[in-house]
Amino acid sequence: MKSRKTTAWIALCASTLLAGPALAESHGMALSGDLRIISDMSNPAPRAVMEGMVADFGEMHPDLNIELTIVDREAWKTQIRNALGANPPDVVNWYAANRMLPYVNAGLFADVSDLWEEPAFEALASTKGAMTINDAQWGVPYTYYQWGIYYRKDIFDELGLSEPTTWEEEKANCQAILDSGRKCYTIGTKFLWTAGGWFDYINSRTNGYDFHMQLARGEIPWTDDRVRQTFANWRELIDMGAFIDDHQTYSWQEALPFMVNGEAASYLMGNFAVAAMRDGGLTDDQLDFYQFPKIAEVDYAEDAPTDTFHIASGAQNMDAAKEFLRFVVSTENQTKINAGDALGQLPVNANAEIGDDKFLQQGFDMLSNNASGGIMQFFDRDFPAEMASFGMEGLQEFMVFPDNLDDILARLEDARQRIYK
Repeated sequence: MKSRKTTAWIALCASTLLAGPALAESHGMALSGDLRIISDMSNPAPRAVMEGMVADFGEMHPDLNIELTIVDREAWKTQIRNALGANPPDVVNWYAANRMLPYVNAGLFADVSDLWEEPAFEALASTKGAMTINDAQWGVPYTYYQWGIYYRKDIFDELGLSEPTTWEEEKANCQAILDSGRKCYTIGTKFLWTAGGWFDYINSRTNGYDFHMQLARGEIPWTDDRVRQTFANWRELIDMGAFIDDHQTYSWQEALPFMVNGEAASYLMGNFAVAAMRDGGLTDDQLDFYQFPKIAEVDYAEDAPTDTFHIASGAQNMDAAKEFLRFVVSTENQTKINAGDALGQLPVNANAEIGDDKFLQQGFDMLSNNASGGIMQFFDRDFPAEMASFGMEGLQEFMVFPDNLDDILARLEDARQRIYK
């Protein structure tokens, strides 16, 4: 295990807390009553983590009755607003940065700035920006993870390829892979968001982090020539035939067999996919990871989505809710829930330990030492929800029908003018 003693990337939204395992007890609270929590950690491993956290917190506060409801992750995206209305729970899962905005503006999330003023939260400075709207903080992060290109090292070795660091090297590798009868990349765009990852990386590598975030805030037209250059770079891969056929018919999981079977050599994806790749039969000798290569002379920006807990503004047990948030980000809990046999992601506590898993180590090193451009939360989190929906539809259409670009950009620009107005 490796202890995170460094100060993680300033721009991120994922770092830290000095609290130890006895953090909740340090406040001297005798918690009682009911604590109602709704979580979207519905996949098997996250569900076990969530249930374990509740059990551990319950042992610390035996007079507290905790009611945990776990809902489907996708369904929660449409249910959360209603759930936060009449008779809301005390604590809910959600996401950092722009994805908080609708619920902050609607007065549905509680201001927890007082937590962030506690001495223990000084070490959370690098995450504070992602949790801040209108100079106040509205929740705490509990995990984050890197994105990058996961690839079949055995195929690269067979073809004599090395990890690319430039766009030209990426395309040269791709051509060699295509010449061997394989596709360069698997992807499933059936649910649209995976195409957003490709746009995030190509746009930020082409135009830089600041430009990408200005586009996300609606400050730049989609018809801007710099946006067109992003799509021109992307089209170079599309025209090569780099992506698997009919990707619009597959979910991201359904696209995994192409890589597992060796029909495709790599996958631009978040670290959560590693477990599925291993379950599919790939060994760590076959599987490796590299940072998305440089396109233009701009600093590396990285997608590192951060998941969060929030207190409903109508919470009935505010003391218990705040104590739970303190517990979530404590050193011991962060080490436990982000371990390789749990979430398999990166802890938000700088004093927590990072698992021996090589992908966690590589991801932490990349985000700590080579993400000076900035940290993106991901397309459907950085863009407002309605714009993200229109945008991802356009991105998927572009990947299938690149000749439609002018029409796609015109539609996205119309949506920008309407949505951000």
